[in-house]
Amino acid sequence: MLQQAFNGLVGGAFYALLALGLAVIFGMLGVVNFAHGAFYMLGAFGSYVLLDSFGVNFWLALVLVPIVLGLGGIAVERLFIRRLAPLDPLYNFLFTFGLALILQDLVKREYGVQSQPYPRPTQLAGSIDLGLFSYPAYQVFVLGVSVVVCVLVWVVLTRTRVGMIVRAATERPELTRALGIDVARWVTPVFGFGVALAGLAGVLAAPMRAVNPLMGGDLIITVFAVVVIGGLGSIFGSVAAGFAIGLISALGNLYVPALSQTLVFILMAVVLLWRPAGLFGREEAA
Repeated sequence: MLQQAFNGLVGGAFYALLALGLAVIFGMLGVVNFAHGAFYMLGAFGSYVLLDSFGVNFWLALVLVPIVLGLGGIAVERLFIRRLAPLDPLYNFLFTFGLALILQDLVKREYGVQSQPYPRPTQLAGSIDLGLFSYPAYQVFVLGVSVVVCVLVWVVLTRTRVGMIVRAATERPELTRALGIDVARWVTPVFGFGVALAGLAGVLAAPMRAVNPLMGGDLIITVFAVVVIGGLGSIFGSVAAGFAIGLISALGNLYVPALSQTLVFILMAVVLLWRPAGLFGREEAA
């Protein structure tokens, strides 16, 4: 049971990183970024292409790919998202949905739908003795990186002036504007940061999950459920729900395998019936 719970925490690490980026983007822009899964897929494929074509190892890709995708996210926001922002939010939803399909098809055209292999770094090839059981070193690394990134983001958002402005603009944009802060100037870097988090999750996923064009589409639906459970726009709620859903899903696979594919959505329905705004969401978001 403990080993399965640890599996759940590792799976929750990806949910937490992706949900954190989604929550920040939705909170500030009010945009449900359906292309988030495609950026996650590009993170995995970016690391694969760098290794296969240029010999760039995992450690360098872990830094380069999120930066490149973050810059790409900034370009997308400046060229498209910003122009659609004054319109009904449905337009940006449709745009990001279409963007996800375009990115998936471009990758499928180049690499097909077959999964591409990506080796684990040699430094993390073995197992670590955790006392009661041994566990693959790479999975422990993924969990550690996710926790460190989430903690660093929390420290920046709560302990720095810039972070407090971003957090206020994310969770209470109307009130932040009323206090005289120009929320618009923070939109572009925040969108890029959210995309970079998706790219980071993709790079981390490459050595342990199938690298293929559909990997983002398979995951993003669950991540949307995580964000809804945590509370739309709630940064803490998204991270907490990400790890919790990973844990619940893993234990569900162990004890109630018949419900393993639907357990997350059953939980989402129960949470919404109890708290329409999500566990940590503000009631205005209901």
